[in-house]
Amino acid sequence: MPVYRDEAVVLRTHKLGEADRILTLLTRRHGKVRAVAKGVRRTGSKFGARLEPFMVADLQLYEGRTLDVVTQAESLGSYGAEITQDYASYTAANAMVEAADKLTEAEGSLQQYLLLVGALRSLARAEHGPSLTLDSYLLRALALAGWAPSFQDCARCGRTGEHTAVVVQLGGVVCDDCAPPGTPRIARSTVALLGSLLAGDWEHAESAAASDRNQASGIVAAYTQWHLERGLRSLPHVSRETTPTAPTPREATPT
Repeated sequence: MPVYRDEAVVLRTHKLGEADRILTLLTRRHGKVRAVAKGVRRTGSKFGARLEPFMVADLQLYEGRTLDVVTQAESLGSYGAEITQDYASYTAANAMVEAADKLTEAEGSLQQYLLLVGALRSLARAEHGPSLTLDSYLLRALALAGWAPSFQDCARCGRTGEHTAVVVQLGGVVCDDCAPPGTPRIARSTVALLGSLLAGDWEHAESAAASDRNQASGIVAAYTQWHLERGLRSLPHVSRETTPTAPTPREATPT
């Protein structure tokens, strides 16, 4: 059977039999892959710990009829241990991998892979607040999938201006003429925060007020739920703490 190597993020795992595990992987070159890791639940497994959710690994697999089989695994990013020690980071990471699972298919999606790896690394290093990291990831992942929101020009007619009406069904902020009756309004500072999260402007995002962060998170959640239809089961469990997390001295990596 054909053998191949690829880098992968572990999105989900399921028990199989007494010692095996089924993995859902987002790979660098092969898109989303489902594979079996045999014997990884045994105490003496050589690479079981490298195949837990949120881990990034260099894998060797061979193609099976229904599921591929992992034969080797070398750790590239051991993010799971750090993420699971903090509840806010853990719940944010769960929402990220669930979104990645829904937004990617069998074909390759290098940009989605790199975005997810960067977001998980940022969570593990506590570079930014978990809620901000999650909101930025969701907006950028949806943009890569073809659903880029507009937080500057009117999402319907393209009119420029400082719009404060938000309609997630129309794709972001809209002008007064395009806003349906009763459309809720948000502060201009919240619109600016949403634009910063989409662009990765962390200096502005981290200086935002708690009220803007909370309002922005609600809009991001609504926008995500709308485009993913069924939504994310893990999103209601995300901790939305607004206390900013100080960056570590390690080199920051954009998410």
